[in-house]
Amino acid sequence: MNMLEDLESLQFEYGIQEEDHSWLYLQGRSRGLMIKACAHATFFCKLLCNLRESIHEKQTSRCVLTGLLAAIPNDELKVGIIGGGNLGKQLARVLLQLVPIPAENLRISTRRPEVLDEFQKLGIQCFYHNPYLVDWANVLFLCCLPSQLPNICLEIQTHLEKGCIVYSFVAAVPIARLKLLLNHTNILRPQYQCVENVNIWGAGKDITAALQDPVILQATCPYSAAGGIILNIKWLEGVFHAALNICTAKDMPHLQVLQLLNELFLSVHVEDCEKDEASCPKFQLHDFVDQVYTKNLPQRRLFPWFDLTAVQLKETPFTQHFSTSTAFRDHLTYLYCDLFGISFTKEQQPGVSTSSSSK
Repeated sequence: MNMLEDLESLQFEYGIQEEDHSWLYLQGRSRGLMIKACAHATFFCKLLCNLRESIHEKQTSRCVLTGLLAAIPNDELKVGIIGGGNLGKQLARVLLQLVPIPAENLRISTRRPEVLDEFQKLGIQCFYHNPYLVDWANVLFLCCLPSQLPNICLEIQTHLEKGCIVYSFVAAVPIARLKLLLNHTNILRPQYQCVENVNIWGAGKDITAALQDPVILQATCPYSAAGGIILNIKWLEGVFHAALNICTAKDMPHLQVLQLLNELFLSVHVEDCEKDEASCPKFQLHDFVDQVYTKNLPQRRLFPWFDLTAVQLKETPFTQHFSTSTAFRDHLTYLYCDLFGISFTKEQQPGVSTSSSSK
């Protein structure tokens, strides 16, 4: 029992002038943004882990069928975080516990690694060497200050492999600018819009505990506007195209890729699908490439390599279908909650924001 918990003089609001109380909603908004950012990064890493595991299983099965006895090494997700401040530490905790990323597959580069004893005791390597981290990781989270970003990009740009996914939390630097700084196109950058002052995020729980609360977790669903914070859904388009790039790097023909994405992303069915699974939405080739490209694509041909920055900034063949299909949104919402271990009926499904698509 915490005897100091209700002591008024230790509360955040104590000492704030009454005329300034109207600004206290910013505290809840800041927490909400942190929770949503960590939740979406966790969702992304869970999808990548599942995708890599499925690709490895299919490659192993194909080797067995063709009589090749050489073992295919397991391609586990390796996550690097640049920045050991509040966001970097919260993200590391969430990824460790909720993905979960093994400690040996998570590394942090920060100017003050000595303050990260908590993580080093868990077996996580913490150091200050950004290029070394980039050489190792296949997903890199940028959790630094905007003022630090130009120098960091200069340090790491020549070390970035084509397939390394850079995931930026630096809200002040647009994705087009980041593309130029890094000379890299495999970049994801979620964008959030605050539309109203609604604080449902709680104050007493850490981020990991908050994301195990069904009410808070449902509010983080990509299509949900609960809590007054909306995610630009172009980020989710970027996630799908990032998955396509991973499959392309593994030399998977496009038909196999579509089958795999349908199995992974659209496999959690809503109640209506139990009666007629044939009516479930499916990824189609024309969702990702235009009709001219589709007509000239042999069955064994790979998908093209997608520029993720362009996917998030421009209209794509998938944009219209993605933003208007209710069935598609329902399936992705169910998938999101299923990956976090919660379920609900259609009546309980989080509300869908009509303002979250790209403008």
